[in-house]
Amino acid sequence: MQVLVLGSGIIGTTTAYYLALQGHQVRVIDRQATAGLETSFANAGQISPGYAAPWAAPGIPFKAIKWMLSKHSPLIVNPKPDWEKMKFITRMFTQCNEKSYTTNKSRMLRLAEYSRLSLQQLNLDTGLDYDNEEKGTLQLFRTRKQVLAAQKDMAILDKFNMPYESLHVNGCIDAEPALARVKHKFIAGLRLPMDQTGDCYKFTDQLVERCRKLGVIFEFNTEIKSLKIENNQIHSVVTETQEYKADKYVVAMGSFSNKLLKTIGINSPVYPVKGYSITVPVINPDASPVSTIMDEIHKVAITRLGDRIRVAGTAELNGHNLELNEKRRATVRHVIADLFPDAANMQQDEFWAGLRPMTPDGTPMVGATDIPNLYLNTGHGTLGWTMSFGSGRLLADIISGNKTDIRYDDLSIHRYKKQKRAIEKPGRLIPVG
Repeated sequence: MQVLVLGSGIIGTTTAYYLALQGHQVRVIDRQATAGLETSFANAGQISPGYAAPWAAPGIPFKAIKWMLSKHSPLIVNPKPDWEKMKFITRMFTQCNEKSYTTNKSRMLRLAEYSRLSLQQLNLDTGLDYDNEEKGTLQLFRTRKQVLAAQKDMAILDKFNMPYESLHVNGCIDAEPALARVKHKFIAGLRLPMDQTGDCYKFTDQLVERCRKLGVIFEFNTEIKSLKIENNQIHSVVTETQEYKADKYVVAMGSFSNKLLKTIGINSPVYPVKGYSITVPVINPDASPVSTIMDEIHKVAITRLGDRIRVAGTAELNGHNLELNEKRRATVRHVIADLFPDAANMQQDEFWAGLRPMTPDGTPMVGATDIPNLYLNTGHGTLGWTMSFGSGRLLADIISGNKTDIRYDDLSIHRYKKQKRAIEKPGRLIPVG
């Protein structure tokens, strides 16, 4: 079977890899010069199945107001009127209740844990080196309220038999010795020992070479213009230079999936949420983190990647804007300076921003659409690196018609309201109900 994958971030590349393993002829198209240059390039670096949780949680609407009034806010909303932004916020707020949160977190944990197991096997098969470590994630609490809120997450972790450690201050320091210097700044922590770290871009770049050995063809520097429909199916992908045809098609273009899908009448609920990061060189290993620390006040992750530290966070709702904002840089710099003041050379920070493809309920869209030969693998938000292996493997099984290892009926776009489809009429495309 010939399969065309649109997008070569970590999601598109892992999808291509698992499809090729199953013997399919796979071609990947991307506008960039190589794989992993957009949202996958400088993300937080954490592979955190235990930390998988939707942003839409009870109390978030009220917290959002408080956050936006703080100097180093984890949330920024451009006040300029924007229908897509308002629709996303409204949909997300409807998910901010106990029942929806439990349902959505359960879905995310299922896929994230499957992804962790898939990565284990992939590492055994390939032996890729991407500054990877398996030393867990430490969620750091500064207030009693945060500790109490974490108990609900622990109950869900118990349900899925996912290990965790509830730690007092000294336990946090045992896990991350450098925190001894700032032990007065936090009161407790939740450690997820199965979580991992690694450089997503390095991994993606190396996996491309593995894909090529399996026969995958990559078409870089190729701008996708539109999708052609014939007989209620995708007929071809139109680029600036030629048309590409296949038996099945996968849209894995992150936040840019929506623009393409709209041309064929599919209204995806994904919205681009901009995140920022800095990457700095380590100058004092003893004063640096061992793995990943999540600061719950600022919603910022600090991750050790070999001789570097990646600090990533903030959520900016500003459409597809990728401008670098110095105020966001100040926020991520503030967090590392607060917890690991002597760890890195801050004069050499590499500042970056990327667009996370977020769904209102936090769960990605993995699976079929109403168009029989079109599939989606997008909407992973902040957890694309965490869920990529499981998402790619799962979708490869769905496309191949294999029995899947996990349930997936609630992961596709069909969990949202019925989508409009596009059918071919002479000379034009007409969306129909």
